[in-house]
Amino acid sequence: MTANSRKVFVAMSGGVDSSVAALLLKNEGHEVTGAFMRCYNLDGCSEQDAEDARRVAEHLRIPFYVFDFEDDYKKRVVGYMVSGYKNGITPNPDVMCNKEIKFGLFLEKALSLGADYIATGHYVRKINNSLYAAKDENKDQSYFLWTLTQDQLKHCFFPIGDYTKPEIREIARKAGLSNADKKDSQGICFLGNVRMEDFLKDYIPKSRGSVFTTDGRKVGEHNGAHFYTIGQRHGLDLKDKNKELGVRGSTETEPHYVAVKDISTNTVVVAEGENNPALFRKEIGLTEPNFLSGDKYEGEVLARVRYRQPLSKAVLRGNHLVFQNPQKFVAPGQSAVFYSENGEMLGGGIIA
Repeated sequence: MTANSRKVFVAMSGGVDSSVAALLLKNEGHEVTGAFMRCYNLDGCSEQDAEDARRVAEHLRIPFYVFDFEDDYKKRVVGYMVSGYKNGITPNPDVMCNKEIKFGLFLEKALSLGADYIATGHYVRKINNSLYAAKDENKDQSYFLWTLTQDQLKHCFFPIGDYTKPEIREIARKAGLSNADKKDSQGICFLGNVRMEDFLKDYIPKSRGSVFTTDGRKVGEHNGAHFYTIGQRHGLDLKDKNKELGVRGSTETEPHYVAVKDISTNTVVVAEGENNPALFRKEIGLTEPNFLSGDKYEGEVLARVRYRQPLSKAVLRGNHLVFQNPQKFVAPGQSAVFYSENGEMLGGGIIA
């Protein structure tokens, strides 16, 4: 232990990123404790993930806890997502998981057990209590952390933000970590291999409705407008797929994408071609905006409305974000996140 060492609880998911986060902090001389959060999981992989995390903790010779957050996760994350779809939006459960579970319940639990800090395996950099995009642009996860506050950030470490994914795997291999080559999880964490529509059918009944083109032609039917999101291409029962609409293999016309969904009339409107003007929006409204510094900001920003989307120039005025160039596939319920020119994440909001 050193004079600058701190008691740190590391959220260990069983994956290589959070495992290396724990390793790096221990190597820096901190008093590290590993913790696995048992949350709601449909594909049954949670027990294996917990065992993978436990094995790493044993290898690193650090204490290890398992926290049972399943009931809270169902209420705060799954319930939030289902409610969003019922209300006709496309919610982002990963953002809510970070807000309510990792930097909510987990942080509270760790501090109550004597921790000074918590740490996660997020690819993001923290500098002077501000967040910046990670060194590995392909892995940067700042998009999912826009809800954080100064009170939360002052207790957070993000050890892997200055590394690339290949570098993290190499560190894990050299340290002999058993999960060094474990595959990354894909999609929404608790769904696993379960399709979103199949999951939602247990909460939202099917309801056949009409699919229209932007010029008002009825071209098919669907099982409920709730199940679709802006920009979706597949999962629509369209007439004469291979000829009229060019879906899957036909070159006569371009694929069609969901441009509008209306749950009040249970209708879906599709636009032909991914560059159709109906798929673009230049101005968006925001609800529940949050600024990481605690101070509201207005002016020029760089922003994105989807994870991994290139940053685009925009102006933030109140709860409105106006882009220099129209943005494609803007889905209400998803997150708009904005940054300064120097890469600092200023904050974000939910797309209205």
